[in-house]
Amino acid sequence: MSFPGFIDALPGLEIPFPTDVVQARAVQSPEGLVVFFTFFQDMDLPAHAHGAQWGTVIAGEIELTIGGETATRRPGDSYSIPAGVLHSARIAAGTRVIDVFEEADRYALIR
Repeated sequence: MSFPGFIDALPGLEIPFPTDVVQARAVQSPEGLVVFFTFFQDMDLPAHAHGAQWGTVIAGEIELTIGGETATRRPGDSYSIPAGVLHSARIAAGTRVIDVFEEADRYALIR
């Protein structure tokens, strides 16, 4: 199951990953950024940190390391990453997540 068409019609994002690996659609407000990610291929996300982030897995699987603790998240699982905490992930092809970033300008919208 994919995201509904109206979500796929949302603006894309300028993200540093190839479009054949991941697709991102977003809703932005001055208070934050909500991103609907679809991963078409397995992906390793290197360790990085930024403002606070909350997410939930809709489909697939993510092995997420937050502050040195690794856990596998599956559909229905959510996660919270505090601001400034180092995190990384191994994301399986077919995974879909919704991430909410406290930084409204985390990624630029493509209109």
